[in-house]
Amino acid sequence: MSIVVNNLTKEYGQQKAVDNLSFTIDKNEIVGFLGPNGAGKSTTLKIATGYLSSTAGSIKINGLDVDSDILKIKKTIGYLPEHNPLYHDMFVHEFLRYSGRFYNLKGKRLKERITEVINMCQLTVEQNKKIGQLSKGYRQRVGLAQALLHDPDVLILDEPTTGLDPNQLVEVRDLIKKVSKNKTVIFSTHIMQEVQAICDRAIIINKGKKVADQSIQYLLNQTSGQVLEVEFEKQVDLEIFKQLPEAHRLTELNELSVQFDFEANVDMRPVLMKFIAEHSLPLIGIKKRESSMEDVFNALTKSA
Repeated sequence: MSIVVNNLTKEYGQQKAVDNLSFTIDKNEIVGFLGPNGAGKSTTLKIATGYLSSTAGSIKINGLDVDSDILKIKKTIGYLPEHNPLYHDMFVHEFLRYSGRFYNLKGKRLKERITEVINMCQLTVEQNKKIGQLSKGYRQRVGLAQALLHDPDVLILDEPTTGLDPNQLVEVRDLIKKVSKNKTVIFSTHIMQEVQAICDRAIIINKGKKVADQSIQYLLNQTSGQVLEVEFEKQVDLEIFKQLPEAHRLTELNELSVQFDFEANVDMRPVLMKFIAEHSLPLIGIKKRESSMEDVFNALTKSA
């Protein structure tokens, strides 16, 4: 196992930020670490990287205990914190050269690694600019380049796409997917599309406790109920659907489209089609929306 978290607890006075949390991550596995704001994600990752101490329990990375071997561990992990701490007055190339010395990278080896991570993170054009002149997306690339500089076995990424615009988000997502090959990755986020795009498995926590730990596909298959989107030829009176008891929620998407949420696990399209036909409504089409990680996340964190 690359990462073993065993009965981890972190208390702040009477509040438990992390509550008896346990999980393992195998070598070369990419795992999404999910939870609402305040669930304990960042606290767990800060303990794993030695920036916080735990109240109880333990974390081992590559067989080394965080409490007693953190200096050895830091040589094998790359960490991109939620608030990416960079020296904005430094040039990109200069910052990476400065950072390399903390990993005892020198001379030719340091020069080679800087060139490699700059190419890997697509920073070639920006490498002679000051970090403060870069967009948020490029600053995230610099933080990722720093985390990769010493070629770590384990990557710990805390909310790496927060605050990015849609184009930057896709670029950084693709970059993470590319650089994560042959590395163990724990990836904290509350953007569910990231999890489906990047991760093999998800660990979901709520109020410091684990509420799920399964493959992405398994979680998607466990979602109860279904969502149907219906488009009409012209606007209809939605009050009529109060006569359809099977639909527990109705949402108007626009003037011509409506979303129905059903709790039943059987296909509800025949029921809806029959109701629409009986009331002579001008139907264009019905589309079944596939389960998403948003549905899984909401179900687990609202009920926990």
